[in-house]
Amino acid sequence: MTAKLTLGPVLFNWKPETLRDFYFRIADEAPVDTVHVGEVVCSKRTPFFEPYIAPVVERLQAAGKEVVLSSLALIMSDREMGAARDLATDAPTLVEANDISVAAITAGRPFVAGALLNIYNEGTLAALEAMGASRVCLPAELSGEAIAALARAAKAEIEVQAFGRLPLAISARCYAARARQLTKDACQYVCADDPDGMPVETLDEVPFLAVNGTQTMSFHYMDLLGDLETLVANGVKRFRLWPQNVDMVAVAALYRAVLDRRIAVAEAEERLAGLCPGVAFANGYIHGRPGHLFIDEGDE
Repeated sequence: MTAKLTLGPVLFNWKPETLRDFYFRIADEAPVDTVHVGEVVCSKRTPFFEPYIAPVVERLQAAGKEVVLSSLALIMSDREMGAARDLATDAPTLVEANDISVAAITAGRPFVAGALLNIYNEGTLAALEAMGASRVCLPAELSGEAIAALARAAKAEIEVQAFGRLPLAISARCYAARARQLTKDACQYVCADDPDGMPVETLDEVPFLAVNGTQTMSFHYMDLLGDLETLVANGVKRFRLWPQNVDMVAVAALYRAVLDRRIAVAEAEERLAGLCPGVAFANGYIHGRPGHLFIDEGDE
């Protein structure tokens, strides 16, 4: 069976109308099988997009896309816990658990285990499958060998992150607000100023991470175009594209074309670079190397 493409939830604070129009275009034009919708990073953003969720889901489903509703990655209040409970028990679609409490609340209903649940070994994988996980998005730090081992052991569908800034960690503190001398409670939603994340540099002025509100992300974009064929052969059923402030319809089309062997990897890489001007790409983790590196086949 041909591997499927998943569009992950938008992790950035885009304007509600921008986000709505983004999903409408994805519904109408993007060659993806599954689309995640929902706030993962900060619950303060949730009310702005809530009026658009129903029409977005309806448009996506009408276009034949599977819709998954994604949960918060860090639940810290009774209000957030209540919203997570409602999502896990009442959602009319499959739910992605990005906090382990959401997985527990599902009480055996099928769910997606999100990338932030940190599934690094067969024991954790089996435990989540026993809780009801029917699909598992693996963390990005795993090597190709580790992914193959988990795919062999899995009963659930295995998904690998294949494009975009990687979500690395989530915090109770808001880095975007602090960088502007603001508090989290009075943040003025300044994370919206960075629709692709705010780069973070070392003391030597070398960019190495990105900040998205309370979230730490990779500075580099993951690019697994050259690794798709091997991963499929090793049992990976799905590849996740993280939305960035680029033409995601065109990005998805490139990944679909490579999976279908309608375009050579080298040509796809060249086109991807054109779609993401100024972006540094990486695939080091999949090759068992430091994550910020990009490894060509001839480099190994």
